[in-house]
Amino acid sequence: MKTRFNLIEKFFLRILISLQKKFWYYTKYKYNRVNPLIEDITDWKKKGEFLFGVKNITIYDSSTIAGEVKVGENTWIGPYTALDGTGGLTIGKNCSISSGVNIVSHDTIKWALSGGKEEYEYCPIIIGDNCFIGTKAFINKGVKIGDRCLIAAGSVVTNSFPDNSIIGGIPAKKIGEVSLKDDGTIELSYFSKE
Repeated sequence: MKTRFNLIEKFFLRILISLQKKFWYYTKYKYNRVNPLIEDITDWKKKGEFLFGVKNITIYDSSTIAGEVKVGENTWIGPYTALDGTGGLTIGKNCSISSGVNIVSHDTIKWALSGGKEEYEYCPIIIGDNCFIGTKAFINKGVKIGDRCLIAAGSVVTNSFPDNSIIGGIPAKKIGEVSLKDDGTIELSYFSKE
């Protein structure tokens, strides 16, 4: 029985490798990229509609979703993101959540430090409409981000920020402002470092 099982495994492995190569050629030709196999077999928009009940949300299959997460229409959630809504998480419409972003609405700091005597702490996170969150940014529990904000890559956001903020650093602070011009274009103004 073991030998036969191994033959079946080898057969399916050959099929899987053949499919993967076909996906490589297809995505390279159509999109000029090559994805991990799991991303090629997932319809990202259908997954977004399934998870959030809203059309036109793109979410990669490598993203992890936990708890109560609400996402507005026309939002893009990139690969290897973690959206923790165990304390509540709301993301507005027209947002771009870059690769590797972690948004965590709870922590276990006091639980761990007390040897399990204290409880986990939960607090909702709200991200407004038209926001961009850069690669590998981290947003902590209890944070509220206003509309039309830019969070720089690698930032650690532990405080709330108003509309039209450019946010960056560890810990993150307001480093500039976003302006919407009358013609609909965006202007980014950074504060002087002097």
